[in-house]
Amino acid sequence: MTHRELAARVADAAAGLGDVRRLVALRPSPTVDFVVAHLAALAGGHPVLLTDDDALVAAYRAEVVRAGGRWQATGATGPELHPELQLLLSTSGSTGSPKLVRLSAAGIEANTAAIVDYLGLTADDVAVTTLPLGYCYGLSVLHSHLSVGGSVALTDRSVTDPALWEVARDAGATSFAGVPHTFDLLDAAGWPELPSLRYVTQAGGRLAPDRVREVAARGRRAGWDLVVMYGQTEATARMAYLPPHLTEAHPEAIGVPVPGGDLRIDAPDTHGVGELVFAGPNVMLGYANGVADLAHGRDVTELRTGDLARRTGDGLLEITGRVSRFAKLFGQRIDLDRVVDLLGCEGHEVACAEAADGSGELVVAAAGTPDAIAVDLVRVATVDRTGLPAHAVRVVPVDSLPRRDNGKVDQAAVARLSRPAAAPEQHSPEEALTRQYAAVLGRAVTPEDTFVGLGGDSLSYVELSVRLEARLRRLPHDWPTRSVADLARLQHDGPRRGWQWLDTTIVLRALAIVLIVGSHTNLFAVTGGAHVLLAVAGFNLARFLLTGATPRDRGRGLLRAAARIAVPAVIWIGAVATVTGAYGWRNVLLLNDVLGPRTWAEPEFYFWFVEVLVMLLLATAALLLVPGLRWAEQRWPFGFATALLAATLVPVAWAAVTDHTGDVLHSTVFVAWYFVAGWAAARATSWPQRLLVTAVVVVGSVDFFDDTQRTAVVVGGVAVLTWLPTVPWPRLLGGVTGVLASASLYVYLTHWQVYPHLEFRWPLGGLLASLAVGVAAWWLVDRAPGALRRRKAQRRTPAPL
Repeated sequence: MTHRELAARVADAAAGLGDVRRLVALRPSPTVDFVVAHLAALAGGHPVLLTDDDALVAAYRAEVVRAGGRWQATGATGPELHPELQLLLSTSGSTGSPKLVRLSAAGIEANTAAIVDYLGLTADDVAVTTLPLGYCYGLSVLHSHLSVGGSVALTDRSVTDPALWEVARDAGATSFAGVPHTFDLLDAAGWPELPSLRYVTQAGGRLAPDRVREVAARGRRAGWDLVVMYGQTEATARMAYLPPHLTEAHPEAIGVPVPGGDLRIDAPDTHGVGELVFAGPNVMLGYANGVADLAHGRDVTELRTGDLARRTGDGLLEITGRVSRFAKLFGQRIDLDRVVDLLGCEGHEVACAEAADGSGELVVAAAGTPDAIAVDLVRVATVDRTGLPAHAVRVVPVDSLPRRDNGKVDQAAVARLSRPAAAPEQHSPEEALTRQYAAVLGRAVTPEDTFVGLGGDSLSYVELSVRLEARLRRLPHDWPTRSVADLARLQHDGPRRGWQWLDTTIVLRALAIVLIVGSHTNLFAVTGGAHVLLAVAGFNLARFLLTGATPRDRGRGLLRAAARIAVPAVIWIGAVATVTGAYGWRNVLLLNDVLGPRTWAEPEFYFWFVEVLVMLLLATAALLLVPGLRWAEQRWPFGFATALLAATLVPVAWAAVTDHTGDVLHSTVFVAWYFVAGWAAARATSWPQRLLVTAVVVVGSVDFFDDTQRTAVVVGGVAVLTWLPTVPWPRLLGGVTGVLASASLYVYLTHWQVYPHLEFRWPLGGLLASLAVGVAAWWLVDRAPGALRRRKAQRRTPAPL
């Protein structure tokens, strides 16, 4: 396509957008239609949001999208747009976050001109799309070449695909762009022969000095230059480049500022090392954390890069580390502290750092000299939490984490850790899954065992299902009744995607506890979460506690489940009562619902949910002691649950007929039917049965709550529980969701003592603090003992040779 033909198509597309400035959302792809749409929006002055995430499109209220080669209105009321705003891009590694970089038209033009200048681009240059066009680096290739009348060959093929290089040869490509991983792939697949190649650019993360020198030497022999560049999305693309004639002599440097830019070192230490700060016309306007920020003008005049740097004796700049605990790997910005915290919640004592050898790997030091299977568990968890490919995660077993004199982890020492000299011990997926089951359930496990057969309950179910999903990618809904060996055969090693299928009960538990605490802190007012949790508890009762091989097994399971709730509750409430005197003996013994007042009173009713749940578990155990009822439950599981649901609705109907004045919403007698509704939902195996349960819940809830919003939350929650065994969930949130679900009981118990300190000053802080304290309490009670046992066991086990 000639530039004249392109300009005509762009003009036609721009006319379709009209003259009124609107936010345009585009899904980037290496196609002519995307390029035309992107240029048309820029030509018309319409701000462009480049994203594959439909949630971002909705959150920022984009008015126009592109589909099927045509503009389509979204129906959204467009946001207020600042006159300078031109482009919105996600920051590196911010997938799943609403945070965007706001770029101006002037900034894009300035950075494009700078790139043209230092690369010496002309109308004869031809680039090939080896990088995504939604990535600032890939987009800068498109902008810079078109701005001088050059050409771009569009393709979505991998650099390992010979067909890509056929396209490049046919087009007479003079350049291609790569991130560090690109060059690793080319080493493995073979470098292309491109007679027209003039230069190759590298950015998107640090390339090891040896690799820089190696690639530069390859180019010198073949007649092309390597141009090492440094940049960030926040600077539109580029901030520095290393002149090609200096590459082999100074492979560790990022070079000099781009034309029109300035780089300075802020607050250098005695070695001349300080934070690198960039100033220039291509610095972003600022970040957007929400739609209101699109109306803001310039918030940033210079960019603090977050990188530590020094100036060499030759006047070149060299990156020496990071100010904060972030690493940029495979184009993603990884929060290392968050990775450590998430792995810690799973019982792994680790430290993380970007490899010092420039390999582009994330080094994970695992303390306690774990064996090969334990190392594999850490690797799987790290890959799942970061989204990095498995080969980019280097897990190194160590006796103890390296620390400085002040007791802090020595990050530099972690970064220098190399892979163990010997290959890791070989083990089968079956062995790895057996170890995971044993770690969560705290007992011996064989490949023939099942989760249900091992006495698993709803608490251990949450943690184990999240771990298994990370390994198997798509966990079958009936996995609790499948053997470990059966599940091991389902292991999948394909590429990880941004979404996972998470068990519905896990998602509901996590969302419900957030709604409960958030409503109590006055951050919002969305009630009904506790009643949804009752239905979830009944659902899990049917799945895990009514499946024992013998009546004794079922009875023990029910009593054990009640004890896992009652014991920590009694200890916590008793401790608080002793220290503050806030609660009476009825609260401590979980008897307020039985012996306390009939109407709501604070703080006596704070723990109503815990009391109700314990009472219902004990009542179920007593009910199934009756041989006839036990036989009926096993013979007609859905019919029994439905009959019990009808029986538990009788008190509700009585209260409505008699105008009962006591508390209905928080009393065991009146809310038991939600627990049984969850039970019936778990027993429903056909759509007519599920429809019946849903209808009963809808009809029963309409007059039960004098609150339309609460009714909608509860009915919606139970309906999702009834009809959907799993739901799609962002993979980045999977670990956090599992932790919140696992810790929900402890969050509920402890939040009464946390949020009041922040309720009126900072409601969001009250929510976050309550969740953090509850998770910490859960980890100390439920996870820390197991982690200590595993660590002691690992220390007794010789490290693999």
